[in-house]
Amino acid sequence: MRHGEREQIDTLVIGGGQAGLAVGYHLSRRGVPFLIVDANERTGDAWRNRWDSLRLFTANKFNGLPGMPYPDQTWSFATKDEIANFLESYAHHFELPIRHSVEVTRLTKEGDRFVAVIDDREYEADNVVVAMSSYQEPTVPEFASELDPRIVQMHMVDYKNPRQLREGGVLVVGAGNSGAEIAFELVQDRHVLLSGPSTGQAPFRPERLSGRILIPILSRLILRVLNTSTPIGKRARPKILRRGAPLVRVKERDLAKAGVERVGRTVGVVDGYPELDDGRVVDVSNVVWCNGFELGFSWIDLPVFDESGKVVHDRGVAQAVPGLYFVGLRFLYSIASDTLLGVGRDADRVVGIISRTRSVPQTVS
Repeated sequence: MRHGEREQIDTLVIGGGQAGLAVGYHLSRRGVPFLIVDANERTGDAWRNRWDSLRLFTANKFNGLPGMPYPDQTWSFATKDEIANFLESYAHHFELPIRHSVEVTRLTKEGDRFVAVIDDREYEADNVVVAMSSYQEPTVPEFASELDPRIVQMHMVDYKNPRQLREGGVLVVGAGNSGAEIAFELVQDRHVLLSGPSTGQAPFRPERLSGRILIPILSRLILRVLNTSTPIGKRARPKILRRGAPLVRVKERDLAKAGVERVGRTVGVVDGYPELDDGRVVDVSNVVWCNGFELGFSWIDLPVFDESGKVVHDRGVAQAVPGLYFVGLRFLYSIASDTLLGVGRDADRVVGIISRTRSVPQTVS
């Protein structure tokens, strides 16, 4: 594409992770022309770039995408690199058109068509599917900048392994699954404090017999019951979105036995060191922030957000902006909407609407 040229596309899919690939699969099956653009250099990098020891909580037999089961249909638990490679193989197998290292900096609309801006290029499309998760913009509190510069601090998106940290104690802020697993890894050779309220814990371990019995049952429950079409799903959704998921693999007793010290919230900085909500100031050499993300959709210059900045949609359909869709958001339709287990169903529905809309004859007045 030449400088300043605008490329015409029927349907533009923004995001080439599991959500974007599932959308691409269904678009291809329905014969809808499309292009996937992704900011990463390689398919699967959203998984590949996470911390080294990460493994999935769901067994491999549940980890496929539409049209292709995960190759190892056993009760094993894939590493993040294995999932990344699976996504790459999926894209190659179905010959999905993906352009990498393409980051959309603005999405707007001119008349009936969308315009996506990428540096000095533009894409014009009839439909746009934002196929991205709710975890785009890592957040740290404002007072993080007040920490002593000798303290190594990083968000979990930048954490890979303990070698990145200084010798000495670590404060891990955020006690959900990510914080618990990172704290459990770090406590092997240093003192670790895990800050934040408990998110609860699942009543099973995925690797054990209890997991083999309960996970299939819970999977059916998640897909059929905990969604926005059922009364129980509607009641549960706001609570689930407000808090972290319960601990799955690393439990509270595992943390205690390993020597992780559980402490309250981190609320500020005193003399360059983190302050807890009980007034205690902790002398640590490192801080790992595992306290969440913002949506990170400021580049969408369209009226699809409510007063709190959340996307307003009906099962991924942005009704206020015809032709704009979302797939991959947390609890978009069900509690599994942002997972390999559930993303395919949401993608199928959204693409079905796109396909039907394209087939409706346009009347000229």
